[in-house]
Amino acid sequence: MDPVTVGYVSVVALFILLAIGVPVAVAMGSIGIVGMYLAVGDLFTIGQLRSLPFATVNEYSLAVLPMFVLMGVLAEASGITTELFRTADMWLRRFRGGLYQAVIIGSAAFAAISGSTTVNAVVFTRIAFPQMVKFGYSRSLSIGSIAGAGSFAAMIPPSITMVIYAIMTEQSVGQLLIAGVIPGILTAVVYLLGVYLLVRAKPGLAPEITETVSWPERWRALGHVWPIFILMMLVFGGIYSGIFPPSAAGAAGAFGAFVFAIIRMKRLSGWLVPALQDAAFISCIIFLILIGGLLLSRMLVVTGVIDELVLAITAVADTPIKFMILASILYILLGCFLDTTSMMVVTLPFLFPVVVALEIDPIWFGIVLVKLIEISVITPPVGINLFAVMGAVGSQASFGDVYKGVFPFILFDLVVLVFLIMFPELATWLPKTMIEG
Repeated sequence: MDPVTVGYVSVVALFILLAIGVPVAVAMGSIGIVGMYLAVGDLFTIGQLRSLPFATVNEYSLAVLPMFVLMGVLAEASGITTELFRTADMWLRRFRGGLYQAVIIGSAAFAAISGSTTVNAVVFTRIAFPQMVKFGYSRSLSIGSIAGAGSFAAMIPPSITMVIYAIMTEQSVGQLLIAGVIPGILTAVVYLLGVYLLVRAKPGLAPEITETVSWPERWRALGHVWPIFILMMLVFGGIYSGIFPPSAAGAAGAFGAFVFAIIRMKRLSGWLVPALQDAAFISCIIFLILIGGLLLSRMLVVTGVIDELVLAITAVADTPIKFMILASILYILLGCFLDTTSMMVVTLPFLFPVVVALEIDPIWFGIVLVKLIEISVITPPVGINLFAVMGAVGSQASFGDVYKGVFPFILFDLVVLVFLIMFPELATWLPKTMIEG
């Protein structure tokens, strides 16, 4: 069989396997192996199986990924996140819609030490949703704000999504992480403004709270969240100033989170082992997906499918703006059916060569892609944050509540997406000013 034909048949087979529920790492890896065997023979295939998995996990820059995962897990286990929401709640509760704002600000701050959209969504569902129900807030908009704000972890560094993109496209992890700062802040501001306008238009979404919090209580609460800001400065400051590379920044952040957890918990038993197990499980799943995706990518290159697709796509989208719009539509549609890591690993082998061919700034494209990932995690019917929130609220809300509540936040994200496409400098300015470590 002609190698190009093998490549196209493999792509069709991949989507069939994903549609019937085969785990994405298994589907991509097996299709990649079989495709390479049929197209170029057993010697090349065996050589790739011997070298590629080890080369992937042995990549020094990938050490940042489990470190960022561990930092977020340790911070959540130590209770820092609970204090973060409690503090935001105390300062904002008296404002109409203040709990929505507290969720948005708290999620943005936690995203700076988490890196996982799912962890963000689950943690704030457990912490914030009972409070919002207690004070009579709209169930649907409460869930929507938690699911939407949870997506900040994809953009605000440390971002696991950005690390995966950087590894797959051979870009600077440090520059990508720093590039997410301004778009992440912009997204939070748009969310805050959007919720404010929603509550002004429909006051019933957020009843006025008469329960007061004294100023001494507010200041005392603020004193409990200083570890978050230290971790943020440790990671961001180290990367931006060039004091250490992202991998070392991840290790420093994880160690800092460990120290703060010990100080807060005053013991090691009961929380450390489960936290380490969670971090290891999440990291291993991501590594398996990466290995499977790279095997698939290698197969698509050697069969010649990539070259043909580049020519086909550039014939339709022959300018950077046209391509960005086309890619945005593609990812929004795929986000309805695929989880974020799988979607990125499956599609980047096809699209990134076009980015190179059109001379699009890879940092800009990466940030736009991450914004599309943020949209996909809250897009029905398969938005992973929606399921994470539903799993956490149990029978207290229906899927109808979730879909209704998340719709405004999808619109807010689309506004930010338009800004990012129209003004690439929002993504590219800050990385150009940093000092590489």
